[in-house]
Amino acid sequence: MANILIVDDDRNMRLLTKARLGDLYTVTTAADGLEALEIIHRGGIDMVIADIMMPRMDGYGLLRTLREEGNQVPFLFLTAKESPNDKQHGFLLGTDDYMTKPFSSDELLWRVAALLRRANIAQCKKIEIGGVVVDSEKYAVYSDTEYIELPKKEFDLLSKLLSYPDRIFSKEQLLDSIWGMNAESGEETVKTHVSRIRNRLKGITEFSIITIKGLGYKADLSK
Repeated sequence: MANILIVDDDRNMRLLTKARLGDLYTVTTAADGLEALEIIHRGGIDMVIADIMMPRMDGYGLLRTLREEGNQVPFLFLTAKESPNDKQHGFLLGTDDYMTKPFSSDELLWRVAALLRRANIAQCKKIEIGGVVVDSEKYAVYSDTEYIELPKKEFDLLSKLLSYPDRIFSKEQLLDSIWGMNAESGEETVKTHVSRIRNRLKGITEFSIITIKGLGYKADLSK
């Protein structure tokens, strides 16, 4: 059973969210970002649901710290902050999803289930989408009619996007993740590699990499 960490300084909200999820998942709670980090560092957390406005360390700080540490645990903001700028900032930091309060309990369950499914995809050496296999052992994308080997950086970039479908990654996040935080390459490198991937995979229709203006890139599996 997946272990979900709920992070919120409002005790009633923690209890409410725990009650809604507790029949399906193991639920752990924390009152702020620092307490959450201590719990996450001990291991065993499969997903984080966090408020933004909290004392000591807010939700943005928690998410930023996790992503800088290389921790890609599925992350959902559940917050009263509803402006487009708030949402944009959350996605740029690396959140997988964003919901605003008050929230629908049913919708929360749907989103949690979807994020956990995607996380399971991310842990596989082979990602299968329709009739296409993305094979991390061969650095290849293949189907019954296609077999395309990719250079390692291009494959790693594609695999990163496909492992978290519909999550938007900024160029900076992709650069740090694939090339390393101390890489001499710039964000233009990401753009170039995305263009090369698109050209190599023209015959693949099961997925695509789409550009989100002003935000970055995401994998689209809706074809």
